[in-house]
Amino acid sequence: MCGRFVVTPNPETIARFFDVDDIVTDDLGASYNVAPTDSIYGIAEHHGRRLLGNFRWGLIPWWSKEKGPLHINARAESVATKPAFRDAFSQKRCLIPADGFYEWKSQPEGKQPYFIHATDGAMLALAGIWSRWTDPETQEEFTTAAIVTTGSRGPVSSLHDRMPVVLPRELWDAWLDRDLRDRDEIAHLLQPEADLEFHRVSKLVNSVKNNTPNCVIPIE
Repeated sequence: MCGRFVVTPNPETIARFFDVDDIVTDDLGASYNVAPTDSIYGIAEHHGRRLLGNFRWGLIPWWSKEKGPLHINARAESVATKPAFRDAFSQKRCLIPADGFYEWKSQPEGKQPYFIHATDGAMLALAGIWSRWTDPETQEEFTTAAIVTTGSRGPVSSLHDRMPVVLPRELWDAWLDRDLRDRDEIAHLLQPEADLEFHRVSKLVNSVKNNTPNCVIPIE
């Protein structure tokens, strides 16, 4: 799963990295401890243009009559067929930028958090899906998103059995292409390739109240 992550660049930096055409979000500020229900950046396509916007982390299907449950993750194995995700998977996919993400490993003294990131320090493009949901009581609209996860591979598998799908640059165009709706073709894109490494971090990150650079600093 992916329950917390980090994103620190400003929108202009993110836009350059992801070849964005238009920025349609305010600066959300650096976050070292992004948590469910937070506003997060996302890259999606609209009328052939690549946009950098923001979503609320926790997908609500467009047809839902209630505000919950919020789906922060969608499993790659079932995202194409599960009712909560299948429409978004075929029509509304996005990239979620991240410096890295956290995972916890069970140890005798308790769960130890680790920060996982690209070996070269570059931003990660997490595969996401999104939905626009209207509150039936207030008619307020929310744009929500979930991160697609898969079985862990490489070094991350020593920490946890799940990880976000990290899409390589050569798959970004296809993943964002709203004209691509064949579920088998889309599912074939969910083959993450990323050189990742990790280090132990302070248990400060366990609390969403802690959102400082100290959350990612390596500890012995």
